[in-house]
This record gives sequence, structure tokens and C-alpha cells, in this order.
Amino acid sequence: MSFRVQPQPPARPNRCQLFGPGSRPQIFEKMAASAADVVNLDLEDSVAPDDKAEARRSVIAATRDVDWGRKTLSVRINGLDTPWWYRDVVDLLEQADERLDLIMIPKVGCAADLYAVDALVSAIEAANGRHKRLGFEVIIETAAGITHVAEIAAASPRLQAMSLGAADFAASMGMQTTGIGGTQENYYMLHEGQRHWPDPWHWAQAAIVAACRTHGVLPVDGPFGDFSDDNGFRAQARRSATLGMVGKWAIHPKQVALANEVFTPSDKAVAEARGILHAMEVAKRSGQGAAVFDGRLVDLASIRQAEVVVRQAEMIAGGHREAAEPQRLNPELTTRP
Repeated sequence: MSFRVQPQPPARPNRCQLFGPGSRPQIFEKMAASAADVVNLDLEDSVAPDDKAEARRSVIAATRDVDWGRKTLSVRINGLDTPWWYRDVVDLLEQADERLDLIMIPKVGCAADLYAVDALVSAIEAANGRHKRLGFEVIIETAAGITHVAEIAAASPRLQAMSLGAADFAASMGMQTTGIGGTQENYYMLHEGQRHWPDPWHWAQAAIVAACRTHGVLPVDGPFGDFSDDNGFRAQARRSATLGMVGKWAIHPKQVALANEVFTPSDKAVAEARGILHAMEVAKRSGQGAAVFDGRLVDLASIRQAEVVVRQAEMIAGGHREAAEPQRLNPELTTRP
């Protein structure tokens, strides 16, 4: 392990992020009553230009008037290349209730993008005496964003989560697809005359996970466009979870249960993880650095893997929700070699 201990991400559930247009306030109560861990009210792509101002007013009112329970409440602002983003930030910081936890910044291409938003947010917070520090989420959805993903992950102490936005990412990369996530028909290999479809998003997801885990940020998978394809959603979500992502977006209410299903450790997985920890504790008392559990060798690396599963299960079971300054997992709780 490096002498410099990697910071831990925020200790809050982030299995599913449910998105809804800020221009449809009639659905806000339903979003608040959903099983999603995070609710994202959108001011960007799902809102027409002529509706931006009214959507912003509706979202601001919702931070005061809707009971969001224990959910993390986030608002996706417009991109920094638009004339709307600065007013999104100013009005949200000056008028929204402090129940607002995060703002999501789309199409981030470099660390300077976060610096610009952070500077504006910090000035408004200081001027208005805001008590709760606002957190950030970002979306990697451009070639520049994936190129600079590590510096973006390190750009602001406000940053809590990073997502992959497949649709705009595909457009920026010049990919020949109109699909949003999932298997791509023409991205295949031939073996003995049979087609095999690998995952075209894998490399970008892996880069995001590595950057996030290095800098204490939650890595999140983005949207899956075909909300009629439950199995396709599950397949992509399982790949993402295996890579180390903690959750996935839902662009339709039916996807919430699917995301929670995949990103909640099963009873079997939790029992196995606890069994590994117990076996290693017994081995430790005997002066051994490894043990046999369920017919296989486990060692100190197995402890770290098992602790990830157990911590996640306990955090979800507790329904924990922090404010904009979330509790960070204590690295000293993790057994170190």
C-alpha cells in the first residue's frame, strides 16, 4: 500500500439516483416517496430552453416544500458552456432551502471547470452565511472529461460523486451509436463464427472508478436508455458493480428497484464476507496470515474485500444520510498489513 493513504468516499447510500425534469413539479412528491437513495432534479437536458427559468423556480420551491425524507437531494445545473448555469448556481444558493445537498455539474472537461463553480459557490455561501456546505457531483461525458478524469476527481473538496454519461460521451467520442449505455450491436468479436459482445463502456468506467477511489469520490454508472429492457439494465449494472461502482441512474421509476437490487449486497454475499472476516480473525489469533474458508485460501487482501461488502450492507441497513459534509469512512477501521 502507498505511504499516502487514499481518502475514503462519503459514507452514504448511493445505489440509485432517480432523475426527473425540473419542469415537472407534479412528479416531485412521487420522487420523494421512491426507494431511490438520491434524487436529481434536472435543469439541463430534460428542460427546454424556454422553460429553464420556470423549472429553476419550481426546483427552488421544492427544496422548501417537499419532504425529501432521508434522501440525498441534488440538482443538475446547466453546462458551463450555456448562458443558464451561473443563474442556476446563484438562485439555488441564494433562494433554495439548505435541505439541498448537492449540485450536479454536467460535461465537466477539466479541473478548472470545478474551480470556477467552486469559486462562485464559495463566494455566495460566505455572503449569505449558509450553514451547510454544498457538495458537488460531476458527469464525465466528453473526450476531454475522460482524458482529465484523475485531475477532475481531485479538483474540489466539495466533490462527492462522479458519473459516466453514456449518451453525450458517445457523441463526443464520435461513436457510431444512438444507444444510451448497454450492449452495442456492432461492437462484437467473432470466435469460430459466433458473435460475442464485449462492453464498450468498460474502459471508461474503469478509469472513473480508479480516479474516484484514488481521491475519495463515489463512482456511479449513468443512464440506461431502454427502460423496457430490465435484463439489459441488470446486466450493465452488474458489470458496473463488479468494477467498483456504487450505484446507477434511473431515468424511469421502474429502474429504481433494479438498481437497488443489484447494488445491495445479497444476504449470501454478506454472510460470506462475515465468514471470511471470522476465519481471518481466528487465523490471526493463531499467528497465521492466511486461512481456509469454504475450500479456498483467504488472506489480508480478502479482509479488505470482505470489509467493503460488510460496510456497504451496514450503511444501507442504517439508511444513513449525511448533509453536504458527509461522514467519511475511517481508513483506520480497515485492517492493514
